[in-house]
Amino acid sequence: MPGSLLIVHVDIAVVPHRVDDFLAATQANATASRQEPGVVRFDVLTDRADPGHVVLVEIYRDEAAAVAHKQPDHYAVWRDTVEPMMGRPRTSAKFVNVSPDDSGW
Repeated sequence: MPGSLLIVHVDIAVVPHRVDDFLAATQANATASRQEPGVVRFDVLTDRADPGHVVLVEIYRDEAAAVAHKQPDHYAVWRDTVEPMMGRPRTSAKFVNVSPDDSGW
């Protein structure tokens, strides 16, 4: 039976000459996000073959935690800072955990 966590994969294409700036801003946002009470994990991944392909893996206790994540100032600063660094609008997909179940987190 699936768990109840909300797992979000955010797919981002970064303009090649802005990758370092993007990752610095994203690291600051990720560090602050990990302190939010409903955030289980907040990972920043880069594609081994294409450093401009970034994936955020955001794991929340529930939908309310995901909504709350977009309220703090650090999120707005990140959003506004990185928007011109993206080669296309970011996309996301939402998942629910199957294994491990909720007790494994």
